[in-house]
Amino acid sequence: MSDADLALKGADVLLDDVLLRNAVELALEDAKERGASASEAAASLGQGLSVNVRKGEVETVEHTRDRNLVVSVYFGNRTGSASTSDYSPKAVRETVLAACSIAKFTEEDACNGLADPDRLCKEPIDLDLYHPWTPSMDEALDLALCCEEKALSLDKRIVNSEGASVDTHYGGEVYGNSLGFMGSIRKSRQGISCSVIGSEGGSMQRDYWYSSARRFTDLDTPAEVGEKTAQRTLRRLGARRVPTCRVPVLYEAPIASSLLGHFISAISGGALYRKASFLLDNLGKQVFPDFVRIHEQPLLMGAMGSAAFDSEGVATAGRDIVSAGVLQGYVLGSYSARRLGMQTTGNAGGVHNLTVEPGSQSLEEMIKGIERGFLVTELIGFGINSVTGDYSRGAAGLWIENGEVAYPVEEVTVAGNLKDIFMNIVAVGNDVDTRRSTRCGSILVENLTIAGE
Repeated sequence: MSDADLALKGADVLLDDVLLRNAVELALEDAKERGASASEAAASLGQGLSVNVRKGEVETVEHTRDRNLVVSVYFGNRTGSASTSDYSPKAVRETVLAACSIAKFTEEDACNGLADPDRLCKEPIDLDLYHPWTPSMDEALDLALCCEEKALSLDKRIVNSEGASVDTHYGGEVYGNSLGFMGSIRKSRQGISCSVIGSEGGSMQRDYWYSSARRFTDLDTPAEVGEKTAQRTLRRLGARRVPTCRVPVLYEAPIASSLLGHFISAISGGALYRKASFLLDNLGKQVFPDFVRIHEQPLLMGAMGSAAFDSEGVATAGRDIVSAGVLQGYVLGSYSARRLGMQTTGNAGGVHNLTVEPGSQSLEEMIKGIERGFLVTELIGFGINSVTGDYSRGAAGLWIENGEVAYPVEEVTVAGNLKDIFMNIVAVGNDVDTRRSTRCGSILVENLTIAGE
């Protein structure tokens, strides 16, 4: 058996569901014996390798191995939680005891409790998320060195490096509760990244790029990542500020997902029941132009945000959150749903493959349609007021004149109100970024303020 086969065999032993299930079952049994009216537990195991190089030298090598058991118990409307990294029977029982002790001192809350039984996932399915890759340290270092070398050698203006990294992680989790639900999931994630510094005429700039996927074979090659990193750095050289103005702003796909993040935060249960959202009471109302569709696709095979059930065991399903620009639903777990007098949407733990339906234009075609505007390639800071929707973030990118990139821009601020920004979207690109759980192309917004000189 080869070293790779042995490593993979070791991975399967590490992630043996039996170990995780035994810990969860023991926790649930012990909670019942201690008088808990309900209980839930989640056990996880994971391991990985991370290597970092800089200027042709090894900087760090990290082998990670983690485990965690979280137990929550309910005594009527009181709840307590505790966790441990020790799966021995003694440690599991002590963790349950700690959770029970905490529950005695918490206030009653009628919204506490497990998910409704009829919402639990009946038949969890394999979504092809587990493809462990176990390179040797030398193999991983060679890939990182190749990535950085390609970036540094592409152009003499690339003068320094912040390093290149190769990461791999695989893990498993079992969730169970006293309603009889027991579900397991295994996931893997691989990544290659690089960041370099360019210099020209006294100006220095940096940029980065990365590739991420469930399977190692789905990653961009190290050379492709290195080349893209260098190209993105070079295009920023000679950056300048621009006068304050109102122009169309085009958010590059990797940056555009941040707008979706603000939207999801505003329609999430915690913000809504606390009345800390600028989209409060907007269900059934127009919040985007009528061509915009935003939906979840939790059952996509092999995707980064796929899950058959959420962190409460609730079955996930595809659904439209925004259809024809109208807000169709919120993002709720069981607790927040009860606070709002609604039903969980299967989003305890977050959204699953949130997707903005792409348009027909590429990024290049969108640029050609702009007479004068700003392409955002980096956002800095977090100037968002979640209650009012006021939006102000530092930005860098590329200035567009007559449908072409004219020069790089830095040290400006993009400002507006998120309600207006959402309604002023005029196009969504087909350059969908699939490296994360939010999947969207570039987004063009008209009439945003650029605060510069």
